[in-house]
Amino acid sequence: MAERDELNTPSSSPCLMHEFTAELLPRPSSHARDWAAVRSFRKEKRAELLARRDALTVHDRRCYAESLTAHLRVTLDLEAYRVLGFYWPIRGELDLRSIAQRHLERGGMVALPVIVAKNAAVEFWQWEPGSALQRGVWNIPVPAVRRPVTPDALLVPLVGYDAAGYRLGYGGGYYDRTLASANPRPFCIGVGYDDTHLETIHPQPHDIAMDVIITERRALRFGP
Repeated sequence: MAERDELNTPSSSPCLMHEFTAELLPRPSSHARDWAAVRSFRKEKRAELLARRDALTVHDRRCYAESLTAHLRVTLDLEAYRVLGFYWPIRGELDLRSIAQRHLERGGMVALPVIVAKNAAVEFWQWEPGSALQRGVWNIPVPAVRRPVTPDALLVPLVGYDAAGYRLGYGGGYYDRTLASANPRPFCIGVGYDDTHLETIHPQPHDIAMDVIITERRALRFGP
């Protein structure tokens, strides 16, 4: 039996997000006849990719995270972005908290995403080592104290990704709403497992592509 990182597994599985929040996604009028088919396709691929990810051992995840971190360091200078938004790993996501720690050590600031309301952009609350955490929506750890900041760059976890830089997430639409409302928009760094590549996620008008996607094997640039 594969090892499991129980501390990173919420009691309510985030892979069910699409079942609770699909109604919150905007319905693209010009693609109305296609939307049902796209949602069905994404649901199927999401389940497939999450099952594959859940089968990885803790050792494999740790090795992949170390390799991805190395690719990120040679690809991007995160010191150019004072405030870095990151994520607390859940359900087999790559644990990249060392990147946040390094950013702090080099004088930057880091923040975690917090869902504060349905059908709204997330807020990013400042985090520091030793800061108290509490369980947020879907039991995702979030800072216990609200100190909102505006990220200059984001580490965005991927369930999957496609050849054009679009992200397959859990289906809640929170990152898309956040990026659509952000002014200026933060530099978006999609991070995930290389073998979750899809030819296309069939992007809709509400989908927003990443500026760069980094995996344990490579870095793919999509922005200028």
